[in-house]
Amino acid sequence: MTTKQIEASILGQTYRLACSAETEAALLEAVARVDAEMTRVRANSTVRGTDRIAVMAALSIASELLKLQSSVRHGEAFPAEEIQRTMHQMNEQLGAVIQQYSVQ
Repeated sequence: MTTKQIEASILGQTYRLACSAETEAALLEAVARVDAEMTRVRANSTVRGTDRIAVMAALSIASELLKLQSSVRHGEAFPAEEIQRTMHQMNEQLGAVIQQYSVQ
């Protein structure tokens, strides 16, 4: 796995980040999410100072994550991997049934 350097901007500050080619898209998506949340906090509150804005944004994102995890635990939301696995199993079962009846 080769590591590459990318430049990302969060709240007008440029950061040099290391990632693999496989994780670059996810990292850039995370950067965009953090930048958007920090921009929202700065615009909608009296919080000043990048460090305080970062903490408030981190708390907001962590709160969203905890709500999502709770809804998954309570069956209100399903992780994409679980849905894909279930769909794959259903397709295999359907394929077996179709094959069974098409042979007769």
